[in-house]
Amino acid sequence: MADGRGSSVHVSPMDPQYGLPKRQVELLREQAVLRAQRRHEFIKQTTNPYRFATNEGGYVFDPAIQRFLSTKACQYDYFKSSPKPSWYGVAVIMPFFALGIAVWKERRDKEHSFRTGQVAYRDRLFKFV
Repeated sequence: MADGRGSSVHVSPMDPQYGLPKRQVELLREQAVLRAQRRHEFIKQTTNPYRFATNEGGYVFDPAIQRFLSTKACQYDYFKSSPKPSWYGVAVIMPFFALGIAVWKERRDKEHSFRTGQVAYRDRLFKFV
């Protein structure tokens, strides 16, 4: 009775094996069971030799994947131009464009100094280029 509440045993809300709260460990185990059930059902459907006899085809229809593919196929039909996508384009393309111009100018100036003799051959960093 070290804590004065009538019990000397300390019960931790954490699972000692995983270091997580016990409720979270229970949820993870439930998810693992559901995942195993779905995996078993998927394997059962894909390895069924009579799928072609029922005219179902050679794949398992997944409505979530179908929704995703349908939205990807039709996204340009519903696209509306607004300033936000334009700014994304500017924010992504402009830095590369500016970097290209900076590299081009630096190389142009360096080549000019090499050709006019302002930098001696022995002082160049890349002598065989």
